[in-house]
Amino acid sequence: MFHYVIKRLLLIVPTLLGIMLLNFAIVHVAPGGPVEQMIATITHQGHDSRLNSAGNEVISSNNPSVQLKSNQAASKYRGAQGLDPDLIEKLEKMVGFDKPVHERFWDMLVRYVQFDFGSSFYKDQTVGELIIDKLPVSISLGLWTLLITYMVSIPLGVKKAVNDGNVFDISTSMIISVGYAIPGFLFGVLLIVLFAGGSYWQIFPLRGLTSSGWETFTWFEKIIDYFWHITLPVLAMTISGFASLTMLTKNSFLDEMNKQYVMTARAKGASESRVLYGHVFRNAMLIIIAGFPAAFIGILFTSSLLIESIFSLDGLGLLGFEAVVHRDYPVIFGTLYIFTLIGLILNLIGDVMYVVIDPRIDFEKRGG
Repeated sequence: MFHYVIKRLLLIVPTLLGIMLLNFAIVHVAPGGPVEQMIATITHQGHDSRLNSAGNEVISSNNPSVQLKSNQAASKYRGAQGLDPDLIEKLEKMVGFDKPVHERFWDMLVRYVQFDFGSSFYKDQTVGELIIDKLPVSISLGLWTLLITYMVSIPLGVKKAVNDGNVFDISTSMIISVGYAIPGFLFGVLLIVLFAGGSYWQIFPLRGLTSSGWETFTWFEKIIDYFWHITLPVLAMTISGFASLTMLTKNSFLDEMNKQYVMTARAKGASESRVLYGHVFRNAMLIIIAGFPAAFIGILFTSSLLIESIFSLDGLGLLGFEAVVHRDYPVIFGTLYIFTLIGLILNLIGDVMYVVIDPRIDFEKRGG
């Protein structure tokens, strides 16, 4: 197992490099880069296209070289027609676009190896500071969602497998199907309408993770206030994951319960509890553990986007969305690097957990 872990750790480097290269190429091919975004902001704010920031004329019909540079800038960036070419050059230098693409990619890799992710183009903070600021919100949502989902779904899935086909299984399946069909963000809107002053009851707050003046609360009041704010967002995020994990658990247990070793254990007189939790549980849980890293990354960094927007929670999901909209490349690639690295490490941890749960699995003998 030791050699397998070392091999997987070494494979993280080319995998991470390939993911960064692919996304770097896709993002840079997409129209509307950071320079165009800044140009759009300048023109939207009502800057006279014939005047630079000092109030001097930008384009002079009597100056062919200036006119040529302006036309060249306009051919590279939409909306640049009439802007001072020197201003365009300053914008390019500000975002690093004064260098060739391969140099920008290499410089980014060198900095990222040192965990230096640069500063945001649009926020007066470094990428690291932004992530640290937003991380508590996303961790709160992600961890509580995962905890509730697994604590409810696994016991419920096991019970459904044991009682397959009876009234309990059919009735819970109907409820689960409804939960699976409702998107998390739509369920969040429904919760707001019902319990956050939308149309009926004003029980829970609509925005934020804590109340104003939270710092002055006692520790007990802080805990109550925190759970008061996080209840609706976590419920909204739990609904779809809860449904899919419950059915996955049930189907996994049913598949194992119909295998020969279970029949043999029962024929030898083993109790149903011993068969279920001593034999079936260990094997059935493998597929659930395999999906844990993806579920963790998905809930923590992806699924929370719409929920954070609906409940006005300033977390990583909202940060990533805003970075894509504004083409804030340092934030886009910095968060991509961190989340990809975390995902690869979690996948390795998932493989290690395979062996912990079932020592019969040997990745080295399988040539994994």
